[in-house]
Amino acid sequence: MAGIVMLVQGVSGTIDQLAVQPFLGPILNFFNRFVVERVALLEGYEIFANLVMAFLGAAVTVAAGRTRPS
Repeated sequence: MAGIVMLVQGVSGTIDQLAVQPFLGPILNFFNRFVVERVALLEGYEIFANLVMAFLGAAVTVAAGRTRPS
């Protein structure tokens, strides 16, 4: 579940950086609007940060799907 949320927030944040995201903006763009915009290290790399978030979300989702319950 966390991986899917990370993936959706990363893709939505990338869309928000390229063009304003009107659909559920405050919810889907939480990472983009409250983390990326406030971290000075990410200044100028907002799209890259959101794409990394989406990639990590996809990786977490795939890894969670490959683990077998005990």
